[in-house]
Amino acid sequence: MPAHDAVIVGSGPNGLTAAAVLARAGWRVHVIEAAAVIGGGCRTAALTLPGFQHDICAAVHPTAQMSPAFRELDLMAQGVEWVSGPLALAHPLPDGEAALLYNSLGATTAKLGVDGDPWGSTLQPLLKEEFLASLLQPIWHVELGSFWPKARFGLSALRSAAGFARSKFQTDAARALFAGCAAHSTLPLEQAGTASFGLVLALSAHAFGWPIARGGSARIVEALAKIVAAHGGMIETGRSVTALAELPESRVVLFDINPAQIARIGGDALPHGYARRLQGFPHGAGVCKVDWALAGPIPWRDAACAQAGTVHVGGTLEEICASESAVARGELPERPFVLAAQPSAWDASRAPVGRHTGWAYCHVPNGCAVDMTERIEAQMERFAPGFRDLILARHTMTAPALELHNPAMIGGDIGGGANALMNFLFRPTPRWNPYTTPNPRLFVCSSSTPPGGGVHGMCGWHAAQAVLRRHRH
Repeated sequence: MPAHDAVIVGSGPNGLTAAAVLARAGWRVHVIEAAAVIGGGCRTAALTLPGFQHDICAAVHPTAQMSPAFRELDLMAQGVEWVSGPLALAHPLPDGEAALLYNSLGATTAKLGVDGDPWGSTLQPLLKEEFLASLLQPIWHVELGSFWPKARFGLSALRSAAGFARSKFQTDAARALFAGCAAHSTLPLEQAGTASFGLVLALSAHAFGWPIARGGSARIVEALAKIVAAHGGMIETGRSVTALAELPESRVVLFDINPAQIARIGGDALPHGYARRLQGFPHGAGVCKVDWALAGPIPWRDAACAQAGTVHVGGTLEEICASESAVARGELPERPFVLAAQPSAWDASRAPVGRHTGWAYCHVPNGCAVDMTERIEAQMERFAPGFRDLILARHTMTAPALELHNPAMIGGDIGGGANALMNFLFRPTPRWNPYTTPNPRLFVCSSSTPPGGGVHGMCGWHAAQAVLRRHRH
């Protein structure tokens, strides 16, 4: 008998979720991580000044509480505390006011004026438990209770975000609110399928909110690691893997890394054609990220923005479209669409008393090494005059720096791959079960499988289920 039942390469949220599921099923699990600490893109560290804790990559988790995996594993019992304000999102506009996405659908529609009814009629029919659970399932997984909502969703989701927003909404506020959610796709908003991102993120806000983890995103992976250890699993850090022969003997291997890395490590154990497709897996735009230690709360022009954990700093639909299209052309937008968060507004452990932290990034062409700090801060200052005066210290990571931090983020791609429609639906290659490979011992559990990027653990969950179906313990 091999020493282990399952070896998992990579300890991001997906790898650790797969490890937790298998360990709870009685499998002997061994997780191997190249970095000195676990977490992949889900880590927390003192990046600026003593006493300030910053999430290195992921900070706000719109899909965490809608994740069947996290609910089943009961992360809250392991110490994860989800916290948020009354607003999932604020989106300041050039006229000084902000569009507001409340955790409540009713509160949101009440604030959207003439667009309240269209917003509500679009989202209300989709706020069903079975359908929301299906959003984190592969495209081919449709249960009876979610069939009609999923069909209704698909008619809108396949559209471009720009076209959808312009046809549904009359005001700049509603159009910008939807566009900002859709821009998480890191695609031009005129591209087919981008409306799906706007719909899913708005739905997650109304159903669950967009929370942060008290104490930092590292608490999430620490909770998963506790579950693995409690069921006899082993986690090893500081060990790089370049070939299958370097791994301990095991019945199966699961990879929480990017497809090109899987092809290299798999070597001759994977058919040449399959490995070639993995090596050609397309990656999306990179990001340039800035963390700030601040002397006080961000002075938003519209005070309502202070009630939101996330603030989309990008102006109107037209401005966001221009920014994301420039990135797709390989250019750097002068006014980038900035995704900002203010974790210390809801979590006092992030900064010394009276101080605050800020977190923000913008999209850049994949692999772009340009430091976008000045342009990001100019956008912040535009909607929060006096912001620069509060900066005590900053820490910037360009796209190459993010890849250096986590080699799975090719060119600074934090989403596990390009989100173009077909690549998103059938990642990493078209297969009936995308978590399997042609080798029955090897499985893929990274965000390069459905449902893609985000801290939800569902890629690892589905991969673990595939292992359990194929290999009886």
